Amino acid sequence: MFQILKADLSINFMRWSKTAFIFSLLMIAASFASLSTKWLNWGLDFTGGTLIEVGFEQPANLPMIRESLEANGFGDAVVQTFGTARDVMVRLRPRDDVKGELLGNQILDAIKAGTGETVEMRRIEFVGPNVGDELTEAGGLAILASLICILLYVSVRFEWRLAAGAVMSLAHDIIITLGIFSFFQIEVDLTIVAALLTVVGYSLNDTIVVFDRIRENFRKMRKGDPDEVINASVSQTLSRTLITSGTTLFVVIALFLQGGAMIHGFAAALLIGITVGTYSSIYVASALALKLGITREHLLPPPPVEKEGEEFDAML
Repeated sequence: MFQILKADLSINFMRWSKTAFIFSLLMIAASFASLSTKWLNWGLDFTGGTLIEVGFEQPANLPMIRESLEANGFGDAVVQTFGTARDVMVRLRPRDDVKGELLGNQILDAIKAGTGETVEMRRIEFVGPNVGDELTEAGGLAILASLICILLYVSVRFEWRLAAGAVMSLAHDIIITLGIFSFFQIEVDLTIVAALLTVVGYSLNDTIVVFDRIRENFRKMRKGDPDEVINASVSQTLSRTLITSGTTLFVVIALFLQGGAMIHGFAAALLIGITVGTYSSIYVASALALKLGITREHLLPPPPVEKEGEEFDAML
């Protein structure tokens, strides 16, 4: 395969651009429909709730603790170690009908009954919804600010048609990823925001590699239509795209399967985002630039400016 790509054999990717556009539009429409009806399943970082820290004499068995809490009606509890293997933090969604002290005692009794170990209450805190609203706003602004900065960067580096294709493909990746999270009601916490920002950077890097080759080939290939130049450019960078995405996905899949409940959402966001980003780098960003009418003349360097008197000196 690599020998074929090195031989500059062009694959006709743009032949499927219309089908890819239809597929992307359907996915974006479905994402908006899911977001408008179900919205997102916000985690405790955004909704607020109760935080309880307990201590064990021996390293805690987290799966057993989760099972005991679920059996006592606390199936939404988030359980994780805190500091050491003997310190456990339990986070719960807001419960208006139960006071914080009573809720802490119920959690403590459920853990004692389920594990049969001696458990000590360390602290109990309540995180109000105001903090959650601030985090929601800050997370949204972080993603928006990153997209604006990327727009400014690609506008300076590339011709506006390529820049528009890059930014629209990034928006495409984020919308579809959020739509999948909304459809399956996967809990969204601060780690998901970090994963989305990572997806933006990853997808942009892949797109810029392809666009650099497109700009280079437009200047080298004197013959050939724009779609042929884009097909050749994507074909030449395909091995790099597959190797980079493949090795990254191996790590992400390992985190998804073996990383535990705490980073499951983070790994899921990366898994979805990298897959969609790889697809968009080939079929969305480049195809959008082609639809916007990119040609060789748009990417040729400007002719050198002749200084006054140079023409007269040449005649002498």
